[in-house]
Formats: sequence, structure tokens, C-alpha cells
Amino acid sequence: MQLDLNLLRALDALLEEGSVAGAAARLHVTAPAMSRSLSRIRKATGDQILVRTGRSMVPTTRALAMRAQVHTLVQQAHQLLSAQQELDLAALDRVFTVRWHDALTAACGTALITAVHRQAPGVRLRLSAEPGTDDAELRRGEVDLESSSSAPALPDIRHRLVGTDRLVIAVRPGHPLTEGPLSVERYAAAEHLTVSRRGSLRDPIDDALTSRGLERRVVAAGPTAAFALQLAFDTDLVVTLPHAATRAAREQLGLAKLPPPLPLPEVPLYLLWHQRYDDDRAHTWLRDLATETVQTLFTPPTAASQQPLMTGPGSDEYAREQAQGS
Repeated sequence: MQLDLNLLRALDALLEEGSVAGAAARLHVTAPAMSRSLSRIRKATGDQILVRTGRSMVPTTRALAMRAQVHTLVQQAHQLLSAQQELDLAALDRVFTVRWHDALTAACGTALITAVHRQAPGVRLRLSAEPGTDDAELRRGEVDLESSSSAPALPDIRHRLVGTDRLVIAVRPGHPLTEGPLSVERYAAAEHLTVSRRGSLRDPIDDALTSRGLERRVVAAGPTAAFALQLAFDTDLVVTLPHAATRAAREQLGLAKLPPPLPLPEVPLYLLWHQRYDDDRAHTWLRDLATETVQTLFTPPTAASQQPLMTGPGSDEYAREQAQGS
């Protein structure tokens, strides 16, 4: 029997997505077409591959056993067929979805869009809302590049450390904390605002204070850094945020910046993507351009002669990637 190698791509998508609809969406085909591919795969392998359990589908024992090998074969075939292709940025026609923390988008979004449009006029960017707590959208290919303050736990999610920020205190001009020395006791006694999409009233700052026997009063949680900074400007609330990522927004509002009176954890900044894009030259161009754009936050022109806040790029993965010329 003659084997259609396109079935390998369909099988790879079916095994990763666990559904006909999900695999169809990933490969941009109709659900009936993917259903027909599944029927052909079942006939070729003599195995059901996916079986229905209630309202969902689960892989068979054989499907589980072959999943890793199938994925490797598809990646190798992709690399083999695209290895000699040169990237023509002037002719590149593609849509990338970039999902970053709102403060990072506000600080770098304009520069990234400008740089992308200058180099590749046919590329369009979707700057999406801040990500959630899982990497499902990255794995499904719905998000091309994501920001995070922590390295991913899943091995198929790649990461690059682009910098490390430090926390600073932002308050309105004339705030009581700006008068006289700022002790840790005065800082803890003030009324605070946290930034949390889920409305959490506690963050690592509270752990640092608790270790010193202190508790702060958090009276509100804001969903975005922009909202938190505006509220700090309009009230006596105190907000503690990453310095480099919020510098432009703080300066635009005219907020006062104070150094924390106690050691606080630094905030690493990672860019994340799925491993399927490792050998994608267009994606490599995008993440390199995004890295360059974000790193300007840590070396502003007015402080070029000062020690930058950034400690990256410092991950081993980034070093390997640079050594390979990606």
C-alpha cells in the first residue's frame, strides 16, 4: 500500500490536540477533512488511534507509544524540506500573535510594531492581552510569543531570559512617604495596591515583610500596571512595580519613585514560544527583534553610561541559540 506522508502531519496534530476539531483548526483544514484523515490513519495502522470516552476522545495504547516518534518524524521532515529556504522579509506575509504583560506592551509595543513594519511590511502583529497561568495557547499555536516572569515547566515550551528588573515604589508627588527617610516600618504602614489579574491581595512583597515580622495593608488590587499607576497618582495608595517596564508610564504621570527600604526579589523577564518554531526562520527573526526591542528598556539612552538593570541575556538556552546563529 502506498503511504501518504501527509498523514503523519495529521496524526501528529491528532495526537497533540486529542480531538478532530482541534487538529483541524491547527492544520487549517475542515473537521470533515480531518475526520477522513483519521479514518485513513486507522486503516493504515490497524488501530483506532483515538477512541471516544463520554464527550471527549482519548488516545489508544499504541497511539501513546508512537506519539513522540511521530512528532520527531514530522519535525525532521519539516527541517529537511525547509533547511535551504532563505527568509525574504520584504515578501514575508504572516500574522504573529504576541501576548505580553500589559506594562511590557505599553513600554515596547510601539517600538516592536514600528521595527516589524520597517523590516517586513507584509507582517501583521496581534498584541494580545496578558497570558494566563498555563501554556495551552502556546502549545496550540494560537500565541507565537509570550512574556513571563518565570521559566516554563513544560519541556516543549522554549524560553529566553532577556533581562532582570528590580522593584521600585511609585507614589503621587507630595505623598507622605516622600518626606523624610523611608523606613521599612513606614513602608509597611502605608496603604498599598497590588497588581493582579485575579485580584490577589498578596504577592512576594508580603513574604519579604512577613520575614521581618511586618504586615502591610493592601486595600485594593488592580488588573493592570496602567490602572495601578493611575490610581497611585489619584490617591495615597502605594504601588510597587518593576522599574524598567514601568519607567515611561511613571514619568508620563509624573509619579515619584522611591527605592524599597528592604531587599525585594528581582523580576526576571522571559520570552516564551513553542518548540515547533525552533527552526522557523520567520519566528526566529521575530523573537530576535522582540529581544532587541525589550532590551532597550534596560539601557535607556539617558543612562547608557550607567550599570544597566538587565542581567540577561543569560540563560544557557539563549547562549546556545546565539552560538548557532539563530
